[in-house]
Amino acid sequence: MKLKLLFIFSIFAIPFLTQSQENNSLLDSVYILRDLSVDNTLSKDMRIEYGKQAVELSKRTKSDSTTLISERKLAFVYLLTGEYELYESNSLNNLETAKKLNDSLGIAYINAGLGYLNTYINLNNELGFKYYLDALKYFDALNKFSDKANALYNIAYIQDDEKDYLGSEQNAISALRILDGLDLKGNDLLKYRILNLLGLVSYKLENFEEAIAFHNQAVKVAENLDNGKQLAIESLNNIAITYREKREFDKALELFSEIFQNPQIKEDMSFYGLVLANYAFTKFLSSNYDYYDVEKDLIKSLSISEEIEDDYVKLVASLDLAKFYEANKIADSSMKYARQTYKIAKAIPRNDYYLEAMIILARLTDGEESNSYLEQHINLSDSLLGVERATRNKFARIEYKTDELEAENEQISKENLYLLILSIGLLLTAIIVYLVISQRAKNRKLKLIQVQSKANEDIYNLIREQQDRVDEARTTEKKRISEELHDGILGRLFGTRLSLDSINFKDGKDAMTTRAAYISQLKTIEEDIRKISHELNTDFVAGAGFADIVSELIANQTNAYNLEYEFDHDDEIDWEMVNNRVKINIYRIIQEAMQNVYKHANAKAIKISISLQKNVICLDIIDDGDGFDTSKGKKGIGLKNMTSRVTAIDGKIEWSSQVGNGTVVNVRIPYLNQST
Repeated sequence: MKLKLLFIFSIFAIPFLTQSQENNSLLDSVYILRDLSVDNTLSKDMRIEYGKQAVELSKRTKSDSTTLISERKLAFVYLLTGEYELYESNSLNNLETAKKLNDSLGIAYINAGLGYLNTYINLNNELGFKYYLDALKYFDALNKFSDKANALYNIAYIQDDEKDYLGSEQNAISALRILDGLDLKGNDLLKYRILNLLGLVSYKLENFEEAIAFHNQAVKVAENLDNGKQLAIESLNNIAITYREKREFDKALELFSEIFQNPQIKEDMSFYGLVLANYAFTKFLSSNYDYYDVEKDLIKSLSISEEIEDDYVKLVASLDLAKFYEANKIADSSMKYARQTYKIAKAIPRNDYYLEAMIILARLTDGEESNSYLEQHINLSDSLLGVERATRNKFARIEYKTDELEAENEQISKENLYLLILSIGLLLTAIIVYLVISQRAKNRKLKLIQVQSKANEDIYNLIREQQDRVDEARTTEKKRISEELHDGILGRLFGTRLSLDSINFKDGKDAMTTRAAYISQLKTIEEDIRKISHELNTDFVAGAGFADIVSELIANQTNAYNLEYEFDHDDEIDWEMVNNRVKINIYRIIQEAMQNVYKHANAKAIKISISLQKNVICLDIIDDGDGFDTSKGKKGIGLKNMTSRVTAIDGKIEWSSQVGNGTVVNVRIPYLNQST
């Protein structure tokens, strides 16, 4: 029985053992291929091919983490071989995969790699800063101190390049403190770079003593590095430049002499040319120099830069020569090298040298040319100041994000605890999801009620607004009628009454004639009252007669106002189809327009036309009166009333007028889209 069970177990175990052996074999092959992909003795194409094969075999293991590591190795090969676009696309894909796998270390290293690519290859400081900042979060949470210090150094480097010197100094010091707490072995080159950066930043902040101290520390660290002699003499050059800025020329010249005694200096001709220019210019600044000796060294430095095609050294030597010749009052030579500096600095670009070249050229030239250089200098200085402010603000915003690191780090450090309480967490999550869904449903219902309430309120406000407009129109019409009755008819009645009273005690033919005249006036007043009554009771329901009603209005008012008139109307308009509200407002607009013409325009003739164009009723009123200046925006009550009436029936009104050239009023009203 036992043998039978053992046999059955062996049958099921064989496939698993075989699969395990196959995976082990694949992994061995993957490791070999990864090592070959980073072998510098192989050709670029072979290394890339080995990297791709490692990825393919990793996929066969069906291990996501193994595949991700191989993908990262392949991306690294692309970086080493200069295939930067492939490196970037591959790394971005790897970053997404690492996030899905919650591979914190992978996320950190991929972000750091993308930070390097954008900072040092693509020269995109803002994007490089973002990636390094993301890498810093994970290195900090994972207690990868050396990598954290490296990320901080690169952030500080970017800030220095963007002229955020205080931010750069702060992050570089943080990186230095981390390294001071670690074993220097393996981190000595990084420490040298941090100290050198702090020396350069301190120099730019004019903290010269601190700059010298940091560079001296950098020299000591460089002595422990393989091939560190070159780095040491570069730091000595920085110290000498700092002494020169402090105007301690003897110390600076002593250090330059020490550098030239080092045979290693000529291994890098670019650096040799730079130091030669710095040495010669320091002698010039010391005021105790041999003219031909300084000139010879500066020209030699320039010659070296041209031979090795180093624009920066050429820029330094050109500017130094321009200053040297200007101080010695050799204007032609000074101008020659100042123009050369101006051209190179603009092309590289190096704004600090560019600005200095402009100042020299402004001093050496006259008139418009000199003013042009000064103006360029002012504009560029202002522009750079604005950029620096924007940069400081930009990094201040990014620093705000770093304040969130503690919360994220705490979250990562609790991952193990979350694994222990996973079952409880899932239950709580389900409850929370249920509560959230329920609450969202309630919120949606409440929001719907609020929206509906708001809609009802809007409708109510619209009704009130419409009623206000109607009331306003009624008030305006009442006021107009009141004014006509009071100022016109009542005044005339009063005058007539007084006149009749004055002749009550008179007899004779003259008295009878006078009474007859006043009786005639009373008849005229009677006609005016009848006219007003007629206007108030005009019936627009009978649509077929609307054109006749308007025609009668125009004829009566032009006769009363002593105006010549022309009235044209379109027979295509079916006034039966137009509701009363539109017809009443058209009638009142014409009436108001003619009153305005009579009262203000001093016109002799008026032309009124009503036509139908593209389903729009077009009312045009033209007079030959005095006109007015429409640009002053002054509108009397008559024009406001007309505007209000046109708006009430969804129409549009425009005035066109010039002083002395009459006025044109154009009204456009929808034909059949009016609500009743």
